[in-house]
Amino acid sequence: MKRILLILMLFSATMVQSQEKTFEKEVSNISKRIEQITKTQKDSLKVKVISINKRLEKGEITRTTAKTLKKEVASYHARRIEMLVGEQERLLQLLVQDKTNGKIASSESTTTDDDDNIFTIGNKTFRLNIDKEGQFERNEKRTERWQDKGENQRRTTTQFVFAMGINNVLEDGRFESINDSEYKFWQSHFYEIGWTWKTRFTKEPSQFYFKYGVSFLWNNLRLEDNRVHVKNGDITEIQTFTNQLEESRLRHVQMNFPVHFEWDLSKNKTYDDGRIKDKTNKSVRFGIGGFIGFKLGTRQYLEYNDANNIDVEEVQYNNFNMNTVNYGVSTYVGYRSTSFYVKYDLNPLFKDTETRNISMGIRFDFD
Repeated sequence: MKRILLILMLFSATMVQSQEKTFEKEVSNISKRIEQITKTQKDSLKVKVISINKRLEKGEITRTTAKTLKKEVASYHARRIEMLVGEQERLLQLLVQDKTNGKIASSESTTTDDDDNIFTIGNKTFRLNIDKEGQFERNEKRTERWQDKGENQRRTTTQFVFAMGINNVLEDGRFESINDSEYKFWQSHFYEIGWTWKTRFTKEPSQFYFKYGVSFLWNNLRLEDNRVHVKNGDITEIQTFTNQLEESRLRHVQMNFPVHFEWDLSKNKTYDDGRIKDKTNKSVRFGIGGFIGFKLGTRQYLEYNDANNIDVEEVQYNNFNMNTVNYGVSTYVGYRSTSFYVKYDLNPLFKDTETRNISMGIRFDFD
């Protein structure tokens, strides 16, 4: 323990000795710091001017914008030099005052360029080799890589999509036919889950996007008046059931590949140096497009009491002459992540009919 205390005392005494001030040494240190401040700020200004010129060459900004940006960065670094050098000048004034009052000694010894980074322990001298210029350049390059990477990533974003609403049919493409539909309006539902990718049309931030993805849909149709679907060869008929039905639901599951052109009115963010960050799903959005897909399965669910008053839950596995491939149009309009959504099949739901599926509801696009 005594040995450790002795070593600590020697180390402290050595460090105090190594930090003894002289007027000439402190003046030299302040001068070097002023020189380093000026050089660092000029190097930083040079890097930013080069970056602005590159953006001008790529056509990302106009000459007027480039000229304005150069004036702004030049003014900023001039203010930085004035502030930082001013601090060193105040230190120099205090140093002269201490010299006048005899609080600091003079020395004829010369100093080296690395006096700030030299310390001694005993009779050994150590130097900390700090490459300030190299460190500055590395930081600038790291910042540029981060900016470029961020801009490239923002051109395409991804969203988780969930939609739900009412599901029904139109006859002969007439919307008024929904009033005479054989399916219950509010009890026939659809659910959709999927994943989309949203890509800007241009490299520069804008408001127009190409949206595409994959989704899975569960479409349910519930018949009115105690009726069921019956497959009769190549024809699917709707017939009255012999028992009183508690449930009569036809469900078809399909996998779709939607494609939309989207207009997103979200306001982009502009930084002080002129860079623009793309913002999406922050304002009103409008999308129009279509889809193509295929059915994964169809089944009919029946619930009723038989002649012995026993509850029966029956599941009928059949395609009921539904078209396997389906395609259609869709559109949505909304605010931020929530939209009103409409989807309409262009090909018939059942073969050799003019019955087409239509879905309307709420859609959520979560970034």
